[in-house]
Amino acid sequence: MVDHYEEFGLLHDNAREVGLSPPHGVRVERCWVEVAPGRRLSAIRWGDGPPEMVLLHGGAQNAHTWDTVALALDRPLVAIDLPGHGHSDWREDRAYWPTENAHAVAIAITELAPGARAVTGMSLGGLTALSLAHRYPHLVAELVLVDITPGVTRDKASAITSFVNGPESFGSFDELLERTIQFNPTRSESSLRRGVLHNAAPRPDGTWAWRYDRNHLPEGTDIPDFGSLWEAVDAVQARLTLLRGADSPVVDDADVAELLRRRPDAEVIVVEGAGHSIQGDRPVELAARLAAILDR
Repeated sequence: MVDHYEEFGLLHDNAREVGLSPPHGVRVERCWVEVAPGRRLSAIRWGDGPPEMVLLHGGAQNAHTWDTVALALDRPLVAIDLPGHGHSDWREDRAYWPTENAHAVAIAITELAPGARAVTGMSLGGLTALSLAHRYPHLVAELVLVDITPGVTRDKASAITSFVNGPESFGSFDELLERTIQFNPTRSESSLRRGVLHNAAPRPDGTWAWRYDRNHLPEGTDIPDFGSLWEAVDAVQARLTLLRGADSPVVDDADVAELLRRRPDAEVIVVEGAGHSIQGDRPVELAARLAAILDR
């Protein structure tokens, strides 16, 4: 049951759950950037001063997935809603893949965070960040990939796609939350409740639906082959860090070996006790890792 939803009214819950100080006086606001005629990208801007980092979420998520990380990091930053996600506008062609995303994200970063010292992307956001660093190198001084490489396949991501490819609508908020809990057994119900509130909305008839554009591929087809992005790994000049969830199947040892073969200078960090969504499983540790990257 949901009585009222205030977008930034849940930050006290984020802080309390991981033992952070209450976010009194934290400046946080939603903003928009036009990236094509009649189409905008939305973002959440944190803190005062020029943003030091840009955060890009995974597929079927939104910028609020970084809330606890942003509170723990306590640095000026921008968390962007990818096209078709969160409060960003949907594309008519429904193309939400790394290259298409990168073009829109580049426009948003140019306006909101042109001097950011690092771009961090998780899952689809990580592949988007990789494409961004390849095509717009002046915008990415440091690239951080959160549990993703171009070696991802449908088999490796099967648990994620099984959840995302579920029902398009739900009879109630509680029904939607129940399914989310079933697919995320290691996460607290309170954190999942916040996530659903940020990522779904009620319809006039009382049912609930996800905010993101459900870009379904034809039944029986695979997710696109992202293998071509290995060439971007070769070409990117930015310093590269991979944060890998120890309990995640999305990145395997072969992916890490290929990454290091192509980029021997890359840093690979394994986060214990974390699955694919490291920002949800270990947000404070992830914030500390990102702070160290910004400070070096």
